[in-house]
Amino acid sequence: MAMKGFDIIIRHGTVVDGTGEAARRADVGIVGDRIVAVDEHIDAVAAREIDAEGRIVTPGFVDIHTHLDAQLAWDPVASSSCYHGVTSVVMGNCGVTFAPCRPDDREYLAELMESVEDIPRDAILQGLPWDWVTYGEYLRTMERLPKGVNVGGMVGHCALRQYAMGDRGLGTDVPTADDLATMTDLLREAMEAGALGFSTSRTYLHKVPDGRPVPGTHAQPDELYAFADVLGRHGAGVFESASRIGEGERDDADVPKTRAELAWMGEVSRRSGRPVSFGLTQHDSRPDLYARVIGFAKEENARGANLRPQTTARSVGILFSIDTRTPFDRSPAWRSLREMRNGKKLVAIRDAAFRSKLIDEAELHPPTVDLDHLHIVNRGRNGSAEARYDLDPEHTLGAEARRRGICAAACFIELLLETDGALVLSYPFLNQRLDAVEEMLDDPLVTLGLADAGAHVGQILDASQPTFFLSYWVRERQRWSLEEAVRRLTSDTADLFGIRDRGRLQVGAFADVNVIDLEALRLPPPVYRFDFPNGAGRYVQGAEGYDCTIVNGRMFMEHGEHTGVLAGSLLRNSNAR
Repeated sequence: MAMKGFDIIIRHGTVVDGTGEAARRADVGIVGDRIVAVDEHIDAVAAREIDAEGRIVTPGFVDIHTHLDAQLAWDPVASSSCYHGVTSVVMGNCGVTFAPCRPDDREYLAELMESVEDIPRDAILQGLPWDWVTYGEYLRTMERLPKGVNVGGMVGHCALRQYAMGDRGLGTDVPTADDLATMTDLLREAMEAGALGFSTSRTYLHKVPDGRPVPGTHAQPDELYAFADVLGRHGAGVFESASRIGEGERDDADVPKTRAELAWMGEVSRRSGRPVSFGLTQHDSRPDLYARVIGFAKEENARGANLRPQTTARSVGILFSIDTRTPFDRSPAWRSLREMRNGKKLVAIRDAAFRSKLIDEAELHPPTVDLDHLHIVNRGRNGSAEARYDLDPEHTLGAEARRRGICAAACFIELLLETDGALVLSYPFLNQRLDAVEEMLDDPLVTLGLADAGAHVGQILDASQPTFFLSYWVRERQRWSLEEAVRRLTSDTADLFGIRDRGRLQVGAFADVNVIDLEALRLPPPVYRFDFPNGAGRYVQGAEGYDCTIVNGRMFMEHGEHTGVLAGSLLRNSNAR
């Protein structure tokens, strides 16, 4: 007689359990929010049974680098992450958070987030409840808010400095003893409340609205060690850094500043006993620096540190479309398109006289980017409307214009009309060579991250990284095994951040599960929607091939559509009180 009492049984699937172990055919049984059976055959009945024949069954993906701190308040499904199998996210990266925050600093922190991460200030101010001062109070708000994914966060250096030092925190001032005591007390409170760690920004690229580097950029090692000591005493948490790698150095032969950056991170890890995670990308101006940095990290680790660089699965590219920016925006006619809404841009472009004006003016003004590095995203096999990120030099705007025998502006217009205005182009500005990405990801020290979900909403969209990783690197290129790829998306990231009982399909783990048709996995091009508070716009990208995504034992997404269920929970560190 069959047993009863299962809520969900996923049958006949190929289970890729997230540990790296060989895939196997098995059924997965769920009761409540936990996995209770993973067996060749579960002789039982369930309230719902899912036929996963021909599908892979994986743990939910764990994204460790997001900026969903504000968006979750008005978008509880966490789009676009929800379309790509992500069930757990870490917020509070790069030193920018909304807590701790005095009431008088709310506008400042919103403006700082807009300046650093391109999340509209007004959307932040309107969309968040702002009913906290401490980070622990912020976490309680996040716990209370309905959400489709599991959410944890780090406390940001910028907010700590602003709270303790005010405007002095922006400069090179060393914090006083009282300043430092205030900041470390706030971090201690955050860790006791459940924060997943501490984050800081060191790069000069991150600026406040008036152009000054963000608070903490100039912090000396002793200040950073003080935060490390808090993590060490707590015995949990990650120290995350948007690091100053390669900045102020001219070549790869002599990189003392970069080496010093790795040195202080190594010391932070050794004295705290906690892992340090930092972003690492390749750029053609310093084509081999990434390899040296990985070498430096290994040197520090050989001396007892635990440094884990994180990178993306593809290039990070600025997106060009009719909705945001074009390569020809130096000309008045092209700039005039920016003010048009509700389909008026395409109507204007279909007018022959206006098209001629656009083409003529583009000839008088140089494009804003190198057109031979501006890749056409809307393409695919057999002419399908599939997004491609393989950086094929034959599919740039420059190459396509030459193929058609017309100027680049005319080519851009033709492509716009052929796609009914849906054309998207990508200009890679980080990880500009996929062979470098391949080399970084081939090193087990490097984690998969930097997807930046929720950030740079009108500039980039890398939240679709899991789908690209599986469809391009695994299915198409067969560069890594399916088992290793799923491990990188699940247990590797979950373990780094101490996220308990997630990232594995094992008995006793939380029931965060994906059922995926690997052969059908596909990325449509990003689209631009005006669905943020105050009608602000952002890029969104869905996916095909995900039959369903389960969060905490509840059906969250089915065939790319939200079911209405919001079963996400707050993720706390292992020693939270």
